[in-house]
Amino acid sequence: MRDIKQARVMLRMAHKDFAALMGMARDTVAFADEIFGFHAQQAVEKALKAWICLHGIEYPFTHQLARLMTILKNEGEDMEDFWALDQYSVFSVQARYEEGDVALDEPLDRDAVIVEVQTLLDWVGRVMPADDSGDDT
Repeated sequence: MRDIKQARVMLRMAHKDFAALMGMARDTVAFADEIFGFHAQQAVEKALKAWICLHGIEYPFTHQLARLMTILKNEGEDMEDFWALDQYSVFSVQARYEEGDVALDEPLDRDAVIVEVQTLLDWVGRVMPADDSGDDT
């Protein structure tokens, strides 16, 4: 059964991480790429989990974005436009639990990250039912 209420909670939480991204976008001194990347990863993870809830599936407790996208692909969703978001999985654990910086070949293009994450949030927002009709929980 679809869990629209949980999907909405997860999407709201994703938007909070996205708001943090927006606030960090121009301040590369106070907010290292690892911190910025962590919030990008979190926004994507929560948006994907919201989308999974709409399929009536209990999402796994994982930070691996490819795993979440594979679940959606197996449910018949076209994930082609979103696979590149998996690059932010590296920020989920390393940015939080490992000493030192995440090894980046070059600084994050923060404007591009924002566009990529916004695209996913917009998509999940479009597939989210407008009201509680069909909410089986």
